[in-house]
Amino acid sequence: MSASAAAVSGGTIGRRTFNPWIVALAVVVPTFMEVLDTTIANVALRYIAGGLSSAVTDSEWVITSYLAANAVILPISGWLAANLGRRRYFLLSIAVFTISSLCCGMARSLNQLILFRVVQGLAGGGLQPSSQGILLDTFPLEKQGAAQTLFGVAALIAPVLGPTLGGWITDQYSWRWIFYINLPVGSLAFFLCWATVQDPEYLRDALKQLRKKPVPFDSIGLGLLVLTLVCWEVLLSKGQEWDWLGDAFGRVQTLVVLFILGGCGLVFWEMRHASPIVNFRPLRDRNFAISCLIIFCCFGVLYGSSTLLPGMLESLFGYDAFHAGLVMSPAGIFTIMAIVIVGALLGRGVDARWLIGCGLLIVAVGNFWMSQLNLNISPGQIIWPRVVMVGGLGLVFAPLNVAAYIYIPRSLRGAAVGLLALLRNEGGSVGTSLGQTISERREQFHALRLGENLDSLNPAVNSYLAQTQPDYLQQTGDPVGAQQMAIQSMADLRDQQALALSYFDCFLIFAAVSVILAFLVLLMKRSVAEKGAHVAAE
Repeated sequence: MSASAAAVSGGTIGRRTFNPWIVALAVVVPTFMEVLDTTIANVALRYIAGGLSSAVTDSEWVITSYLAANAVILPISGWLAANLGRRRYFLLSIAVFTISSLCCGMARSLNQLILFRVVQGLAGGGLQPSSQGILLDTFPLEKQGAAQTLFGVAALIAPVLGPTLGGWITDQYSWRWIFYINLPVGSLAFFLCWATVQDPEYLRDALKQLRKKPVPFDSIGLGLLVLTLVCWEVLLSKGQEWDWLGDAFGRVQTLVVLFILGGCGLVFWEMRHASPIVNFRPLRDRNFAISCLIIFCCFGVLYGSSTLLPGMLESLFGYDAFHAGLVMSPAGIFTIMAIVIVGALLGRGVDARWLIGCGLLIVAVGNFWMSQLNLNISPGQIIWPRVVMVGGLGLVFAPLNVAAYIYIPRSLRGAAVGLLALLRNEGGSVGTSLGQTISERREQFHALRLGENLDSLNPAVNSYLAQTQPDYLQQTGDPVGAQQMAIQSMADLRDQQALALSYFDCFLIFAAVSVILAFLVLLMKRSVAEKGAHVAAE
């Protein structure tokens, strides 16, 4: 059987004792739990810092440590599943993730919390690739659109709901409960997956062959991977705080050099190793490579906007964390609707490429709409651009997963799933970091530009001071103090407008990125999820 034919029939190989949809629901639960934990703690950092008597800047390591550990495991999850057995590895990941969540909630110092978050990230890194691999093997090709739709609900809705749920739990109870809620969910997920998930025949055969002829462990590849991804995550997390390449202590410059050397060494070594711990060979497929680039940028846009929007609502409109989350949450409902519609279209044989292109253009429209807002808007005027933007991503996700894996041979599927999951998560990290950096730099730019005309020769300035100074004089009775207060109020207005313009600039950049990505779809091969489509396409 050819590799392409094997990939087509891969979904039907192996014994199934449960309805595929029961298996799908079981494996999506831990995926939702793990993705939720990438954003749920973001809004609670200052509470964590206060509860553990630490600086807020130090509490950011709670996020960085989790993402770094997560990133290390994602690309090697295929290797771990192949050598341990996917079912065994999946159940082990759920168990360790759940137990480490309990330890995070019980932590008595920041160092303890960071340690347990590392363990949580190492365990959580295997959940997304394993669950997606199970879906690929459980459903035949013509039903992959529907299966990826369910996975897309977990992968897209979790980061959208994370800040809202985290803010509500922290305000109503304690930051510790954002970790404790994983206990019942993780226990339920472990039981469901233990009862329903089985390894297909080809994985059992591959595991038997590996045990008969064990291959040397790729320790050099693992070391290079850890070096590369840890430097990358720390760079993204602390780069803006340390002034990027302007860092006077050379920390950023050192991280950049180590990242480049580690990354180049990793690719060089793994492409020549007989049993690489990170298999880059799926990137030779054009559809998969383009899908990786699109998913990386799409999740950058999603996480970037999801980080910037609450900051904008809280700093400019006076919202608290919970109400800012309420403004963002309706987008999740419409995203589920979009994902369901896309699943039906994929099942009817619609080419995934055109759904991806349409979704990217809708994302661009939503972000452009956000960039045209002002400071005199109501909550409803923020909700609908957000709905359009996240709804567009809902159109992209399931078709992109179909297009990414449709030409990947079954033997490379585990490696492909791990790579795509890594780029999905790293895209979110890059989007968050770049969004914060761009907004801070553009705020400085706009403050300088707006201040260029705020001088005593400007009639509008003199008119504003003449109108406001008497009010302050009436309050204080001090002419000099009233003049200073009027000048300060003008400076506050300038800073407010500069901050608003910086946020709008970021959304405009996200719109431009989405438009550029839409043109990449033209380079992809035909991607129709139906019987025989794969063989015919080749």
